[in-house]
Amino acid sequence: MNIQPFPTDWRTALVLVPHPDDPEYGIGAAVAKWTAEGKSVHYALASRGEAGIAGMPAEQAGPIREGEQRRSAAIVGVDDVVFWDFPDSAIRDTPELRAKIAETITAIAPDVVITIYSGPSWAPDAPNQSDHIEFSHAVAAAFDSLPAPPRWLFENGPEPTHGEVIDDYVDVAVDSLAAHKVYLEVLDPGTPVVEQARRQVDMSTPKSSELGGRIAEFILKRHR
Repeated sequence: MNIQPFPTDWRTALVLVPHPDDPEYGIGAAVAKWTAEGKSVHYALASRGEAGIAGMPAEQAGPIREGEQRRSAAIVGVDDVVFWDFPDSAIRDTPELRAKIAETITAIAPDVVITIYSGPSWAPDAPNQSDHIEFSHAVAAAFDSLPAPPRWLFENGPEPTHGEVIDDYVDVAVDSLAAHKVYLEVLDPGTPVVEQARRQVDMSTPKSSELGGRIAEFILKRHR
């Protein structure tokens, strides 16, 4: 597959995801690189991840995960983090969600929109979550509804069309994911949080011989 470099001629990106930690599981290193270059990156999340910590009630988990997401975003240079309060684990491609996405894109007026992967599985043994699929479909529909959409819409996922070389930003990406401390401690109590974060960042930023380094992976969905 011919992987192209991620575009460079843009100033503002909007990252749209359904849950806390979704940016950190795939594009944290790229975001850190972009903000270091002076680009502006905004995060908008459909939910607060309140259903994401096993054994913890939603009213306790939601604020914890929101706080962890804000700290994580700050590590990679993002200070605009907005939560919409759609229900975690029950996100659907509804007119209400599409309208919120379209409203946010219009308000921020980014050059590029980045969202979560819409495919059925990340790998043969790694099915995608329903929230991810539904949300990314809503993003595409909202994007298409705009009279003057941004220049690009990308998903972060496998079989990429584009890659951002992130060799110098791996460690900050690990720190950013590790900021989801409570979430990761419950997810895998037997593995130190930093070790979990390092493993995930390593998995999601493969080496690309075409681009000459480790990359964050992006799939081009729309371009005008």
